[in-house]
Amino acid sequence: MLNRISNQSFDQNRKMKIVVTKEIKEGEKRVALTPDGVKSLVKAGFECCVETGAGTDSFISDEQYAKTGATLSDNLSELMSQGDVFLKVNPPTAGEINKMKEGSVVISFLYASTNADIVKALLKKNISSFSMDAVPRTTKAQRMDALSSQASLGGYKAVMMGANALGKIFPLMMTAAGTITPSKVLIFGAGVAGLQALATAKRLGAVVEVTDIRPGTKEEVESLGGRFLQVEGDDSVKVEGGYVKEVSEEYLLKQKEMINKHVSDADLIITTAAVLGRKSPVLITKEMVETMKNGSVIVDLAAESGGNCALTQVGKTINHNGVSIIGEGNLPGLLPQNASEMYSRNTTALLTYLAGNEGFKWEMDDEITKGCLITHKGQLIHEPTKNLLNL
Repeated sequence: MLNRISNQSFDQNRKMKIVVTKEIKEGEKRVALTPDGVKSLVKAGFECCVETGAGTDSFISDEQYAKTGATLSDNLSELMSQGDVFLKVNPPTAGEINKMKEGSVVISFLYASTNADIVKALLKKNISSFSMDAVPRTTKAQRMDALSSQASLGGYKAVMMGANALGKIFPLMMTAAGTITPSKVLIFGAGVAGLQALATAKRLGAVVEVTDIRPGTKEEVESLGGRFLQVEGDDSVKVEGGYVKEVSEEYLLKQKEMINKHVSDADLIITTAAVLGRKSPVLITKEMVETMKNGSVIVDLAAESGGNCALTQVGKTINHNGVSIIGEGNLPGLLPQNASEMYSRNTTALLTYLAGNEGFKWEMDDEITKGCLITHKGQLIHEPTKNLLNL
């Protein structure tokens, strides 16, 4: 029997108003809902209100939104005060939360365990929040898995950026002027981003090696034509929801020793290693960078969470002893058209699962609700976040 909590004073005589505003984070070009998403939600009985120009950076015009049933408005204060549900890409700022109607709902990436101030602001305003980064990575929730959809694009873009920064081509080329040997690509992490990077680099003709502390990823790596570099595991490696939750310093040291030679031989290194709710582990030290070839490149996908390379600077590309280190913090945002399309499908699937014409179901024992509902009725109810923030 599911534990149901009654909806928060929703008037069933009117349609639930879904609000989409322009993302205000610097450099963010994605939008949380596309015209196709609007069309689906309107058909499901929702009203969609979109801020004028919200989709411009994703190559979506206001006219496209209007044609699929959205109401456009340039009055942001009015939109924020009247919305029942806010669909966003990035966590709302404290300023945005203050403008939202009390008792409304936010669906976005929240990264709640590292955004205590945002969680507190949501609690103070009695706003219920669902975090897209906390959606369970299960078969049932596959259509809602925004982490995977965005990571896939990030892995692809990382290879493209690395290829652009390299002073050589990826594939083997035999010409009358001699033979060009293929580039060597080393990837840290065989999650969604790492596997997409592997597939992309292989399509371009590179020789690709992949290392991951999860031995179960070996088969996936080899099926895509990569060579798997493995360290013998130990009991310190804990995996949860597809992410490494915990790993010992001793294990990380063994991994570094094993991959030292591979680092120095690589033309391009892509790092994707993340630890759930914590700073990303440093896998490439300054000393390791200094063993790399002049002209080689590192693309650090973990830049925003601390970086897997000790020298990474988020949002910047630096050069250290002839090695370029790219710390772009939002690779999916560099592909806003596809990223917005995929994210919109994720948010639409989640919203229509959680709510209908009668409002939100609030099925608190449901695995998806339980997995990604962070705040509700003025309380922090997401246990992993509660444990990490001690609120």
